[in-house]
Amino acid sequence: MRANKARDTRPERRLRSLLHQAGLRYRVNTRPVADLRRTADVVFPGARVAVFVDGCYWHGCPEHYRPAQANSQFWRAKIDGNRARDQETDLLLADAGWTVVRVWEHEDPAEAAQRIHDLVRCSTDNRRTS
Repeated sequence: MRANKARDTRPERRLRSLLHQAGLRYRVNTRPVADLRRTADVVFPGARVAVFVDGCYWHGCPEHYRPAQANSQFWRAKIDGNRARDQETDLLLADAGWTVVRVWEHEDPAEAAQRIHDLVRCSTDNRRTS
């Protein structure tokens, strides 16, 4: 398990590369809300958008997650805890005025980058006119 990276995974790096190519600038692996102990993979502070790139196994992807055979009770509790924490994070950030985007590692990075690009541009434009 030590070999699993907590940050800078291949899906994260690919998504960040596409976002950068699209002209977006962002912060990497930072807390959107300073006093909230949750770190997003990509953060757009001006637009108040936090992006999480979730691994299919660790976050229990409904499409690809396959439960472990060995020590199954431990792993079921672990994945269920991760899912609950993800939901709590989404709620806490939304309450603080942030938009949360979750991208599964299996998603097409170009489509995810376009979705994020549109959201960030829209949020930034709305903030300028307010």
